[in-house]
Amino acid sequence: MKQIDIVKKMIPVTKPYLPPKEELQKYIDEIYDNNYLTNNGPLHKKLAMELCKYLGVDYLTLVVNGHSGLDIALKGLNIRGEVITTPFTFVSTVHALTLNGIEPVFCDIKRSDLTIDESKIESMITPKTTAIMPVHVYGHMCDVKRIEKLAKKYNLKVIYDAAHAFGVKYRGKALANYGDVSMLSFHATKIFNTIEGGALIYNNGALSRVFDAYKNFGIEGPEKTDFVGGNAKMNEFQAAMGLANLAHMQEIMNERKTLVELYREQLNGLDGISYFVPEKMYDNYEYNYSYFPILIEKEYGKTRNELYDYLLENNVYARKYFYPIITQLGCYRKKYASIKLPVAEDVGRRVMCLPLYNGLSSESVLKICELIKNFRENI
Repeated sequence: MKQIDIVKKMIPVTKPYLPPKEELQKYIDEIYDNNYLTNNGPLHKKLAMELCKYLGVDYLTLVVNGHSGLDIALKGLNIRGEVITTPFTFVSTVHALTLNGIEPVFCDIKRSDLTIDESKIESMITPKTTAIMPVHVYGHMCDVKRIEKLAKKYNLKVIYDAAHAFGVKYRGKALANYGDVSMLSFHATKIFNTIEGGALIYNNGALSRVFDAYKNFGIEGPEKTDFVGGNAKMNEFQAAMGLANLAHMQEIMNERKTLVELYREQLNGLDGISYFVPEKMYDNYEYNYSYFPILIEKEYGKTRNELYDYLLENNVYARKYFYPIITQLGCYRKKYASIKLPVAEDVGRRVMCLPLYNGLSSESVLKICELIKNFRENI
């Protein structure tokens, strides 16, 4: 069988959402009419305005990708010394700290929702601590109120890696509204994408000047460069994709919700398989259905790796997301080998995200669940 035929048969863990061609074409025509490709073009400005309205936020800075957003947030807030963060996240979170000469201090996570264990943060604060960088992993909400209280007590900044949290609301407003800054990712794999891209959300308007400068080489005018910045500008084609996709956000989330509910219905009560129901974990919370992580318990009778391999053999590509945890990666393992993070280490060995994307059929979800059931029964 040709490689391309094998790929077509696979059920991938995710696929990017693509808007109707004619809707994207409308914005591309504008790019050609304007002959404007980057440097804060008209579509860039329009997307920033529309996202502020959609998210209900006052200040937003668009960037070329989420990682650049974290880098700019750290520079813009002048973060130094130590930052308390989670080991259960994508590498970008910790890479951003490390590349800025900041020492990550790893706090274990909670079994209940896999976010940073806020009850352990205070004991890790030292005179060198300047900030806390929690992660709303899978769109699950960190304890924003308790983290805010700790930050005020010790005069610390809070930067949320909210890469997974686009569209999530808490108490009627965007979860990204919490903290000094929140970073949203608009990567192709995210629920809202601009191909690559991201945004910083914040409530202090004075940061707009700082963030805009850092993303544009520090340049603020023809003869004014007061910051040493890089290049993290979102271009007009990215903005075009974002504008076309934004119009479909409600149907995107509705379709994914239907798929998640089908997964839950099929896996409910299956010994050794547990999953999360974020809508019931927090009060006044609206989920975005961006991921469907499961945990494989010992009662299942097979390990996570065995189930992963079995699904792969049956043309289902799940993802060990996140494994290894940050402190076990080759680039960090030697330095942090002595750190004990029992919950994160355990979850890392047992977690797996099942396929979830717009266009995934109900038949495919039923097939995946049937494979999981059958594999357990063949103990």
